[in-house]
Amino acid sequence: MARGASRIAFVAEMDAGHEPDTPRSVLLESRELEALLLNIDASLSVNAARQFYTWTQGLLQGLVPHRMLFCLRRGAEPSAYVLDTFSALVSDATELGSLLMRDPVLMPNLAELWKTARYSPTVREVSHLGTLGGSALARALERAGVARVAVHGCHDADGEMTNLFVFACRPSDIGVNQSYLLQLIVPFLSAAWTRTQIKEREPGSPRGICAPVLTAREREVLHWIYLGKGNAEVGAILHISSLTVKNHVQKILRKLNVANRAQAVGKALEARLIRP
Repeated sequence: MARGASRIAFVAEMDAGHEPDTPRSVLLESRELEALLLNIDASLSVNAARQFYTWTQGLLQGLVPHRMLFCLRRGAEPSAYVLDTFSALVSDATELGSLLMRDPVLMPNLAELWKTARYSPTVREVSHLGTLGGSALARALERAGVARVAVHGCHDADGEMTNLFVFACRPSDIGVNQSYLLQLIVPFLSAAWTRTQIKEREPGSPRGICAPVLTAREREVLHWIYLGKGNAEVGAILHISSLTVKNHVQKILRKLNVANRAQAVGKALEARLIRP
């Protein structure tokens, strides 16, 4: 065994006919162990959406490379889900997340796929999403350079999914080692993302942005900006002129005390003024 490495038996479900309960010997190098500890430490400091974005699209990329990260949790209703999408590499990642949200079959099928894999990380070719009901998403992911998805999450005492994470990857991004690292880091990923979902303020903490700070129209404009639309596109969607959109954007920047649209989106996400 190489010096500075650790060999561990690990079960993962991969494509290409591997049995899900066949253990594979995983050899983690010292650099992977160090990266794991650094990411665990970084996850403990995540309490807001912007911090989660910075961590997952920065340091976590060195542990589990991915082009996009879809984060799902159960909503209040049995068939409802909440979704956040994070990517520093794909400009229309939020629109791809919208495709996932609009598909009534794909999300429960992904959860069932993971459950069938005995709650272990499961890796599938993007084309496999079509068999789960996600043909439109599969085509869009392929256009974005994604070839595989890695799925892993957390469950409650009844075995029901609480949080599920879908990593959209290139072929070289995900293998047995990354699947094992995924199993180790996802509990911390889940805890960090859950903290960003908490609406209530801690006692004595400073007030965030008040909900009424933006008008309903300004929230609409900001929502479409979040989805990557320009002034002309937002105007066409809302049936207003691009100049009116520009004026709304200027008011949004002033009210949120930020310098640009990206900062406005980040602050609005953190304050729950807009939702994915």
